[in-house]
Amino acid sequence: MAAPGEAAAVAAPSQSEVAAGSAASAVVLPERLQRREAERQQGVERQRQKKEAQVVKEEQSEFFLATFAREREAVEALLAAGTLEEAAARLQALQKLLTGSVRFLAPYEVRQGQETVARLQGDLAARRQQLQPKKKFAFRALKKEAAPGSAPRPAEPAPPAPAAPGTGLAEGDSGGPPLCGFSGARDRELELGPAELLQQDVLLSELRGCRVRLRGNPNTLRVRDCRGCTVLCGPVSTSVLVDGCSECLLALACQQLRTHRTRDCRLYVQVTSRAVIEACSAVSFAPYSWRYPGIERDFETSGLDRNSNNWNLVDDFDWLATDKPSPNWSLIPEQERITCWD
Repeated sequence: MAAPGEAAAVAAPSQSEVAAGSAASAVVLPERLQRREAERQQGVERQRQKKEAQVVKEEQSEFFLATFAREREAVEALLAAGTLEEAAARLQALQKLLTGSVRFLAPYEVRQGQETVARLQGDLAARRQQLQPKKKFAFRALKKEAAPGSAPRPAEPAPPAPAAPGTGLAEGDSGGPPLCGFSGARDRELELGPAELLQQDVLLSELRGCRVRLRGNPNTLRVRDCRGCTVLCGPVSTSVLVDGCSECLLALACQQLRTHRTRDCRLYVQVTSRAVIEACSAVSFAPYSWRYPGIERDFETSGLDRNSNNWNLVDDFDWLATDKPSPNWSLIPEQERITCWD
């Protein structure tokens, strides 16, 4: 049996062991403090960068709003003065300013900007129509009376009526009739060429089962209340509005695309800004693939960038959730996309 002194000696740690334990604790404690301090500094840096990014974003937004308001007033003044070519050029620059600023603007600012541009485009179309030279008066030959007992001459089939606004104007419509387009046709092959379309405002309305080819460079395009139609359009310098359509196939190239009250439609698009849908269902998207002789020249005159295409970026104004995709639109699978349009 060990003596009491020996037991105490065995139980008590030596001075060297105590010193080693203290040294180990001293090493562990600073390491923990260093890690916590590093994490704290990283958190502070993240907050600083976030704050700086927010400040930059707000400054960019303020600069955009001031510039946009100034350019809008300039376009309005040019329209009032009747200087339409300069107004059209300034309006196109205004559209490009909005398109290039989408990435840092709030959704409501983008929407307000798009509505302003659409309104100005309608005003431009109305002023163009208003300032067109009126047709000169000319005598018309009187119809000859049919001889008694002769068979009446059969009436010639009427061509498709030129597009004209209905009683209710859709968004982006002007108060006066557009310069070209088609309205009310059924089961027809309809076509306009480069000379007829160049920088014109085009309206296709109330068509049923028609195939429309627009080979050229319009300024704007509105497709309204069409059913079961195919619409193939060359590059549009500014905006396209599709409103109240169903079961249609559309090939569209433009700066801005807005789709309202539309269902069961397939859209092949090249669009500079993000496409917008509202009150839509079962609309699907694929990249623009229509081709025709002279399309490269039309792209040059339109000012569209062939290398910029946000065909798969779509904002649904009726779907606010950020963690789930909108059920109202989809992408057309690659194996199902149209490659030959003839």
